Amino acid sequence: MKQKILLVDDREDNLFSMETILEPDGYELVKASSGRQALKILLSEFNFALILMDVKMPNMNGFETAALIYEREKLKHIPIIFITANSYGEDHIFQGYRLGAVDYIYKPINPELLRIKVGVFVDLYTKNYQLQAHEQKLIVINKSLENEIHERKISEEKVVELNRQLLESVQRLETVNKELDRFAFMSSHDLQEPLRKIRIYSDFLFVKRKGMLDEEAIKYVQRIQNSAERMQNLIKDILEFSKISNSSASLVKTDLNLLVQEVLSDMQDAITAKNAQVMIGDLPELEVIPGLFRPLLSNLIGNALKYSKKDTTPVIDIYSEVGMNKDKRDNTVNNLTTTPFYRIFIRDNGIGFDQRYAEQIFDMFKRLHGNSEYEGTGIGLALCKRIVEKHNGFISALSQDNHGTTFIISLPLKAMNNIYQNEQVYHLSNK
Repeated sequence: MKQKILLVDDREDNLFSMETILEPDGYELVKASSGRQALKILLSEFNFALILMDVKMPNMNGFETAALIYEREKLKHIPIIFITANSYGEDHIFQGYRLGAVDYIYKPINPELLRIKVGVFVDLYTKNYQLQAHEQKLIVINKSLENEIHERKISEEKVVELNRQLLESVQRLETVNKELDRFAFMSSHDLQEPLRKIRIYSDFLFVKRKGMLDEEAIKYVQRIQNSAERMQNLIKDILEFSKISNSSASLVKTDLNLLVQEVLSDMQDAITAKNAQVMIGDLPELEVIPGLFRPLLSNLIGNALKYSKKDTTPVIDIYSEVGMNKDKRDNTVNNLTTTPFYRIFIRDNGIGFDQRYAEQIFDMFKRLHGNSEYEGTGIGLALCKRIVEKHNGFISALSQDNHGTTFIISLPLKAMNNIYQNEQVYHLSNK
């Protein structure tokens, strides 16, 4: 970019002389033949690197012109070199400096001296311009940073507020859940008394007055008894579900092999009736709540017996393994890191189900089969899920229609001091 220089002199020959000296250096030269003409030019142009101005001019001399130039804020940065033919006294020279002049050049003009002085001041102007441009750029960057910091501060405040609202919502939700659990417990407990009376009186009617009832009446009484029994089972399951939420029992180091043996012993009649075969693999010693883990195993093993295939011997395989990450086949929604987890598998060869229902089966009252096919309340697997979550774990299922189901219990590995290596075959049907 060419630097502009304003040449101000009332004599044409002086202007021509300065133009001839400076033109080879590539400057853009603008000429004015008077102070007034110079001021007129500066009204529309103010990007001059330097002004060379004669002191002695008619009507308006160089000092007067300089004074008017520097009254404008946009022109104060332009250096002025006065050109004079007289050697004035010090007071006269100081007047020029007080007005803002940066130097004097005396006539007759020394071309080399003029070129050197102009070069120095143009270079200073260029560097000063670059510094100002850099300063403006820094101001813009700083303003941008201030805006960014302000926006980030606002965002952080919003995040803090959202977190606060989230915590409040969680607390309210926990309170509501506890109240719902208490309500479910109280309601279920209060429902038992009238239900007992329904069963007692229907049994009395059926036993004592059976001879007085026709076939249709007997059928209706049996329906009342069956419905009351299902209702009683439902209330019992709801009470169990509520107890888990309110349970404050501590974790106990428990040998799962012994716990499974106890569960199977309690279920001996059902296992024998189905002629089922139960295989127990390597199970660990883990920190669990025995009072909750027992119904968990009982529900899952009971499901394997209930949904077994007709005319096929039920085979239930219970085994375990250690894993660092979530099993790739796992359909649970929980995210795991590299925390060690112990997985307990309960696999059967039953009727199975479509894998797309693998998450829905853990919902309350969700059943894939009607009461006419398989009895149940639809709470068992929801109960299992609540128990496993109480242990900071998760439960999932893998299944396929007519090809069995595998339930996977994943628990954090807190204690594993004793793993039984001897595989056992628990075949109660032969006992």
